[in-house]
Amino acid sequence: METRAVIKFFFQQGKAPKEIHAILTETLGKYAPLYATVNNWVAQFKHGDFSTYDAPHLKQPKTVTTPEIVVQIHELILEDRRILVKSMAEQLGISRERVGSIIHEDLDMRKLVTKWVSKCLNADQKRQGCQSSKQLLEFFRRNPNYFLSQLVTMDKTWL
Repeated sequence: METRAVIKFFFQQGKAPKEIHAILTETLGKYAPLYATVNNWVAQFKHGDFSTYDAPHLKQPKTVTTPEIVVQIHELILEDRRILVKSMAEQLGISRERVGSIIHEDLDMRKLVTKWVSKCLNADQKRQGCQSSKQLLEFFRRNPNYFLSQLVTMDKTWL
């Protein structure tokens, strides 16, 4: 709250978010908020919300990682590999930080372009990917002019 009050003070003096962030970084060093945080607070102040307190939450988020929650998050990802962390957090009633922690630490996944994928492929997945690539390359070598017109997938992003 104190940092937010300082951000509010500098905002009211007409300073830009970059200037505010630079001042806070110079003063607080590694304890300074991120630029994105400063920018978010300045945006709230611009919209007329001058409160420096967090808005009350409707329900207390869960803070314990249980096997059931890990399974639920994994199922949500398998249903839609493009699902957002925010969406999963809202569906499960837990914090985004907790969802992110479960995805990265417990499920060992990361976001690649727009999809959640496993960080490490097992030997069978590597072999299968290699075989698929070789088959596609052979198909291309036989018919380069008709390669894309003959290649049909159910999901255009698969290839």
